[in-house]
Amino acid sequence: MNRTEFVFATAIILFVAFCLGWFASWVIHRLTRVTRADMGELEQMAQALHEAEEARDEALTYFEQRDAALTSQIHQTEAELRAAMDGLRDARHEAEELRVYIERMNANR
Repeated sequence: MNRTEFVFATAIILFVAFCLGWFASWVIHRLTRVTRADMGELEQMAQALHEAEEARDEALTYFEQRDAALTSQIHQTEAELRAAMDGLRDARHEAEELRVYIERMNANR
């Protein structure tokens, strides 16, 4: 094989390798490309995700507001309970004083 035949053989081998590489690239591109249906499905999924995130944010806001309202109500109820307990303690003390006073008055007769 002389030099010219070697150059042509090498050129043909490189051309065939190039063609095989291009064909393989084309096949892979055809198999992995995204179709319009896939894009539509991705759009729907993105929209559903966006709506779910908005619903989650609204739920979190609602629960934070509800928690704040319930906490405020608990504090108010506890304050009312303390006031009622103080009033009951005072009433018991006053009732005890009145009972002692009545017993003293009955004892003096």
